Amino acid sequence: MTGQCRCGQVRFEVSAKPLLTMACHCRGCQQMTASAFSLSAAIPTEGFRVTSGEPVIGGLHGPARHYFCGYCMSWMFTRPDGMDFFVNVRSTLLDERVWDAPFIEVYTDEKLPWASTPARHSYPTFPPQEAYGALIAEFAAQAG
Repeated sequence: MTGQCRCGQVRFEVSAKPLLTMACHCRGCQQMTASAFSLSAAIPTEGFRVTSGEPVIGGLHGPARHYFCGYCMSWMFTRPDGMDFFVNVRSTLLDERVWDAPFIEVYTDEKLPWASTPARHSYPTFPPQEAYGALIAEFAAQAG
């Protein structure tokens, strides 16, 4: 599966199914998307690669590295520190419209009061570490 930034200068390929899909309601995602939340698919690291162009780091330049197209400034993916086993890909940038329905939603404590998603699981911040195994297994079972 392939995807690209809005202008097409940075392209990427996904060769693995996501571990999870999610909506993040944190204030940072609201500001970077100019929307109520960001949508993403957690793709195993070995199943993601940039195929053309050179993404640049944007956002706060902190422990979560947010990658953007340097020309159109589309926020494309995130590599969170300490979570090297996946890349959080903005699922709406995929050429095929799959994986954009969130399975979980996070940072609901910063959620805009009117924003809602069809997510099966909601968390005030991130799920506890011990919950990820069951969430990933449930997502895989429902995704087929």
